Amino acid sequence: MRAVVQRVDGASVVVAGETVGEIVGEGLCVLVGVTHEDTPGKAAQLARKLWSVRILEGEKSCSDVNAPLLVISQFTLYGDARKGRRPTWNAAAPGEIAEPLVDEVVARLRELGARVETGRFGAKMRVSLTNDGPFTVLLEV
Repeated sequence: MRAVVQRVDGASVVVAGETVGEIVGEGLCVLVGVTHEDTPGKAAQLARKLWSVRILEGEKSCSDVNAPLLVISQFTLYGDARKGRRPTWNAAAPGEIAEPLVDEVVARLRELGARVETGRFGAKMRVSLTNDGPFTVLLEV
């Protein structure tokens, strides 16, 4: 699993004009990509990492300050544009594999005590955020 994690001061995701997920104030906006070899165990590992990674203000984690997370599925994280002019998506897991694993990341975060908002799997989403820093990291498990 791969995640692009941005420290934000607010973020939201809109589908067809409706806000389906939003966090206000300090938190993390997390784009999650799934590949073919990923498992529920990797989803749990990613959730633990997201909950405890110390990238908020003052080297704090979401668990330290009860900061919310906005988690959005993003198959394009496994796009490969090294050859030609169009990316290929061969490394991205198909929806029937990816969706349950993204849901597992969210469920595990909630089990840890996190406040989690989400996008809508497979939908055309408009994501807005204020990157705080700017601060963006790539996590892989």
